[in-house]
Amino acid sequence: MLGPKGFRTLRLDRNRNNITIREQARLNSLTIGVAGLSVGHVIAHTLALQGLCGRIRLADFDHLELSNLNRVPATVFDLGLNKAHVAARRIAELDPYLAVEVFDAGLTADNLDAFLDGLDIVVEECDSLDMKVGLRMASRDRRLPVLMATSDRGRVDVERFDQDPDRPILHGLLGDLDIGLLPGMSIREKIPYMLRYDEADRVSPRTAASLIEIDRSLSTWPQLASDVIVGASALAEAVRRIGLGEELRSGRCRIDMGWELDQLDEVEPAHHRPEPDDGHGTDAAPSMVSDPIVAAAMRAPSGGNSQPWRIDAEPTKLTISVATEHTSTMDVGFRGSAVALGAALYNVRIAAAARGVLGPVSVSEDVDGSPLQAGIDFGNGNDPALADLYEPMLARETNRHGGTRQPLDDQTIKLLSTTAEREGARLHLLTARDDLSRAATIFAAADRIRYLTPQLHKEMFSELRWPGDPDPDVGIEVLSLELDDSDLALFDVVRRPDVMACLADWNAGSALGDGMRDQVLDSSALAVITVTGERLTDYARGGSAVEAVWILAQREGLAVRPLSPVFLHARNADDLHELSADFASELEQLQSDFVRLTATGPEESIVLVLRLTTAPPASRPSRRSLSRVRSQR
Repeated sequence: MLGPKGFRTLRLDRNRNNITIREQARLNSLTIGVAGLSVGHVIAHTLALQGLCGRIRLADFDHLELSNLNRVPATVFDLGLNKAHVAARRIAELDPYLAVEVFDAGLTADNLDAFLDGLDIVVEECDSLDMKVGLRMASRDRRLPVLMATSDRGRVDVERFDQDPDRPILHGLLGDLDIGLLPGMSIREKIPYMLRYDEADRVSPRTAASLIEIDRSLSTWPQLASDVIVGASALAEAVRRIGLGEELRSGRCRIDMGWELDQLDEVEPAHHRPEPDDGHGTDAAPSMVSDPIVAAAMRAPSGGNSQPWRIDAEPTKLTISVATEHTSTMDVGFRGSAVALGAALYNVRIAAAARGVLGPVSVSEDVDGSPLQAGIDFGNGNDPALADLYEPMLARETNRHGGTRQPLDDQTIKLLSTTAEREGARLHLLTARDDLSRAATIFAAADRIRYLTPQLHKEMFSELRWPGDPDPDVGIEVLSLELDDSDLALFDVVRRPDVMACLADWNAGSALGDGMRDQVLDSSALAVITVTGERLTDYARGGSAVEAVWILAQREGLAVRPLSPVFLHARNADDLHELSADFASELEQLQSDFVRLTATGPEESIVLVLRLTTAPPASRPSRRSLSRVRSQR
């Protein structure tokens, strides 16, 4: 048999992560006393079973009878044995290394101090009101918390004398009873106080009626094994909370299984595959815009389809401004917005060239309260090469299908590189299997951080649009994610902040990056677009290059999806800290690894990464919002 440490580690392994290894070690330092080993037997065994203590002390003077076997999980071979010994043996058979002490004379005034010495928590399941009172008074003097479970309607009592040593015992429900008189009182004289403590008006009908039959048709009050087990489960959770320093107030609650079952209701079938609303299959907003140049600007891609711009169109010019109200945490220093503005400006140039009104273009920072503004003064110029991209520009889409990895031919590589250079940017293609594998590891780790950082997680899911959601013309339609039913079903888990908080606390959640890892590994290439400089105007120039490469790549038959790791637009340690304070150092390492992988120079800024693969067309085009257009020509 394994030694103590190995035995405990393996036996409790399936507790993870409901109880972590670190928490298990902390709970192992607890010493718990259980007084009364009928109901207490189940509680003590549950505490041992769950590994909630390292030492347990049991006290009961009584012997096991056949009538106890309706709720005490012992056997006929235990009949006639002391109840504390029966419980101790059962615990020893479960975990021979768990220290168990037995007080087989029960609790008395003479041994009460010895029982309480060294305890961290007291569980009281005695029948005697005198002992209930005496045990609590002694526990209060020692500032020990006292827990009790009563089987009727799952009542649980918590008295945190460790936090409030001045609180009255038994929640003060004994009223003005002189405790000193209690030992001399008859059972009949104690009844009013016992009923007051039990809150007689809240006792279940069958138990209340049974109280009247005691010493008539019943020898004692009834108890059911199922109710005892519920109480043991509740006290196990209370012990876990106290042992780990989690919140647990003094007070009383009821875990009434009968009442809960009365509340049964039909379950609404879960529809993880959303059905589109009428009209959600089209790129509605641009088709409603009469001006094709404005519509072209609106067609530009943006992070989370946030469309972080304002478009002002006049007869002789068109202006696009970064709208700061549409920013997000990952839009560090409005650099992501600048990329989107640059892409919109490129589309405007294409549309203007197609209509023969191409004119001078300007991009300026800090204009009219906007950090970045771009404009075109319409003229009578044309550019056949740009004009030829008009239909491909309108057809450009974000394709999130898994795709098939196929190598890029030399002609396509040269075309994309030349296209980026023409717009004043540089294209670095990752095509080697080892490079894509390294990138997959980096991007998966960054995606995990996005899930585990509360603000980033909140913003990520706020971008998603389900059929029927308000404001459907911004954000990303869930159907466009190209997820199968199992992945969609997992959304109900990964969208929960409390679940992400647990994973962050455990430094776990590596599976959160699996989807991103698979996407990168299935890529034909990652196209990394960089520019020289770090001003917003530089990022806007890069945005035009991104759109140009994207349009040409799709025209060549490639499926394109932008990838934006959390660290993408961070320029320094302060930026990384603003993105995710808890993971800033990890983000710094990931960013450094990616810069090395892409051979990005110190004077360069990474604008965006495009995933290139072979895949069927996207299921859903992204929509655009007319609210971003303030005027039309």
